[in-house]
Amino acid sequence: MAVSAPVPTRPLARLRRRFARAPWAALIEAAARFGYVARGAVYVSVGAIALLAALRLTPRAEGAVGALEAWGEWSLGIMLLWLIGLGLYGFAAWRALQAFADTERHGHDLRGLAIRAGQAISGLTYGGLAVSVFGLIDALGDLHEPDDRAATRAAVDAALHLPMGGLIVAAAGLFVLAAGLGNMARAAFDHFGRELDCDRPVRDWAGTVARFGYAARGLALVPAGGFLLSAGLHARASEAEGLGGALETLADAPFGHAVLALTGAGLVAFGLFAVAEAGLRPMRAPDPAA
Repeated sequence: MAVSAPVPTRPLARLRRRFARAPWAALIEAAARFGYVARGAVYVSVGAIALLAALRLTPRAEGAVGALEAWGEWSLGIMLLWLIGLGLYGFAAWRALQAFADTERHGHDLRGLAIRAGQAISGLTYGGLAVSVFGLIDALGDLHEPDDRAATRAAVDAALHLPMGGLIVAAAGLFVLAAGLGNMARAAFDHFGRELDCDRPVRDWAGTVARFGYAARGLALVPAGGFLLSAGLHARASEAEGLGGALETLADAPFGHAVLALTGAGLVAFGLFAVAEAGLRPMRAPDPAA
């Protein structure tokens, strides 16, 4: 009795058809989907470390680079870090396409331009994180200890020495603060699942996971933005904290370890939703060969 070949999953089948029609567009889409997986891996790592810190199973919460440092202790860790770094470059490039090629058709009105500006800044952020990941690989190879807080303060100190540096840092803090509040607002009002190409039950579950994840991400970004704003207003790099420092601040609040545990679990949820987006989110990658 002949055994039928397995039916390819919907995203893979769609990507295969796209490759047959427009190879360049398919490669761009594949890089973008790989980028969403890398983004998810970063947030799962940060959330897992925060959850362990809340349970007092590890000394402290960590930012993205500090959380990924643990990967270097695995036998395949360096290779995985290379893949994450490359994936983050792919995600940054996809954000650039979203912003400048308007792949999601937000348009040129005020709301559309604001969304596209946010996508451009997101692309710069993840591109910078990719650079940091490859810096982490070098540090692990040289047996150095990467320090998220020191790296954040060094970047802020360099910015403060620029003309109007205090205003630049304060503006960055306001942006991060606004992003945190925006994530919380999206958690309350957005319908995340409707953007996914999947059946209704999967869409509902994914939307619930995303809602929890965006709320936690917003809760983590608000103190990070506040610290950055304070550093700019006071022109003191020592007041800046990265994501790890912001999570530690949550732990110092009333019921802090419970809040940190919920935030860590939510960041894991945000990462898992990013992985779901990698497979289920429709993407309209332009074909540069067309």
